[in-house]
Amino acid sequence: MVDMYFPKEEYEQRWAKVLANMKKQGFDTAVVWGRSAGSFDRCGDVLYLTNFYSGHSAHEYDTPIWQARSYAAVILQQGQDPELHTDEAGYPEDLLATRRHRWHMDPIKGVIDALKERKVKGRVAMVGADTLPAKYWRQLEKATPEIEWVDADKLVLDARRKQSPRELDCLREGGEIVTRAMDILMKNLVMGKTEAESVGLATAEAMKYGGSIAYIRCSHGDRAQYWTRDPLTGYSTDPVKQGDLVRAWFMGPMKAGYFLDPGRTTVCGAKPSNAQRDLVEGCVAIVEGVMAAMKPGVKVRELARIGRELQKKHGGQIEGAAEQWPLFGHRQGMFWDSWIGDEITDADDVFEEGTACSSEAFLIHESVGLAGFEQNVIITKTGVEILTKTPMIFW
Repeated sequence: MVDMYFPKEEYEQRWAKVLANMKKQGFDTAVVWGRSAGSFDRCGDVLYLTNFYSGHSAHEYDTPIWQARSYAAVILQQGQDPELHTDEAGYPEDLLATRRHRWHMDPIKGVIDALKERKVKGRVAMVGADTLPAKYWRQLEKATPEIEWVDADKLVLDARRKQSPRELDCLREGGEIVTRAMDILMKNLVMGKTEAESVGLATAEAMKYGGSIAYIRCSHGDRAQYWTRDPLTGYSTDPVKQGDLVRAWFMGPMKAGYFLDPGRTTVCGAKPSNAQRDLVEGCVAIVEGVMAAMKPGVKVRELARIGRELQKKHGGQIEGAAEQWPLFGHRQGMFWDSWIGDEITDADDVFEEGTACSSEAFLIHESVGLAGFEQNVIITKTGVEILTKTPMIFW
């Protein structure tokens, strides 16, 4: 039976946390924007607050009757339940956390009308300014001259960072699903099946248990130094040959919108050369070294420092993926919530017990290729609980 994974009381607790954040920051009203319909990059805040995910694909261009397809917004006001504004009629009301739901052919106009009905004036928190297109933002701003819009993109994210026991259970269930899929993906790549065939078999396994796919990225052989062999799809139909370095990342919301994204690297045939072995096992050592330092109270930047030292120890070149992703993991939730790095992490950010996160690393050796690994975990009192249990080494 299809029903809401989280009970109504949990959503009420979420609303209370966000409203408390609003009060601290001097906001009586907030408008939280999100986009879904095949996009996961910024659906998390609306999903977190209401359990809504649009099934309407966005159009390349707006039409005379449709505008802002795939966008939704939640209006939050002190003393009131959230009001959800969407692009979708006929949505199952029993799958929504709030009973205040309006649908529109044009969600931008719908939100404007609702704010005017409420006679909202003054400072209003704008959550999702980084995802709402300029065209729609100009319409919203022009129609509400009495409102001072204030960017507050972390207003809901700050509430999401402290996960409940039920959220951690959700990630555990998702970990079981993605592990099944990743096991199949890597087994078939080791056997020499194409990336595309391996991905198809793994995807079927994940979907059989309710998992959803955002990205699957593979590469091998003479393009092993690149993030993907075929950037358009993420995987190619080129043959994988014995002795090829092969790498795969499996990413998606595996349960109730909560993401997992394990990555693995191995060699087709599982008989590596000495150079391949050094590369792969060196990358594993980085990931496991960072994981070993994950404990409640540890500063996130300290984990990044440990990762950098291990990357240098194992001869990593800072280029390609290692240069693009100057990090050693991230928090785990409805997409990637924050990062384990230096410039991209607040100096005082620390991990608490019950934090879901990842440890990941990239290592490139000249003439050998790029290795990458990622483990998804929950930080416990004494260390970590591993969620993604596919083997790291296949020989």
